[in-house]
Amino acid sequence: MATNAAFGVLVEGVAPELPAPPANAYRPALHPEGMAPRIVNFSEWAGHILERLHQENLRNPDERLAGLHAELVRYVPRPLVTADHLGFAVPLRLRSERGEMRLMTTITTFATAVDVTIAELKLDAFLPADQATASLLTGRDDHEGRDQRGKRMVIER
Repeated sequence: MATNAAFGVLVEGVAPELPAPPANAYRPALHPEGMAPRIVNFSEWAGHILERLHQENLRNPDERLAGLHAELVRYVPRPLVTADHLGFAVPLRLRSERGEMRLMTTITTFATAVDVTIAELKLDAFLPADQATASLLTGRDDHEGRDQRGKRMVIER
């Protein structure tokens, strides 16, 4: 639903229509005109993301999620999850204008929410996996979550 100032570094060079509302975090990440060309470990990370979406759809079947998964599978040549990760997460290694970043992704849900709208809300966060990435993200404020036309960008899932 919203982004912070560091979002601009994630979407450097992404086709403007990919993160446009209504959007989700995975389409601009895995699309060939999105972040995909800048992801150093694309096959491994994409495989992890696709498997996570598949498992979520098995637990909570949803036509939109199944459709998103089917679309994203087309963008990933041969997904691969190797042993070069933490076991529960695959770090995203992303090239940027300022250097390579290592990010961990997390999803927060509100399992005991009383309001059905909040119960369906999922927050995707990209967190720095090392100090170099944290410094790069906190020192970068020229994009401030805006697209190439200067408009505020909103991502929802």
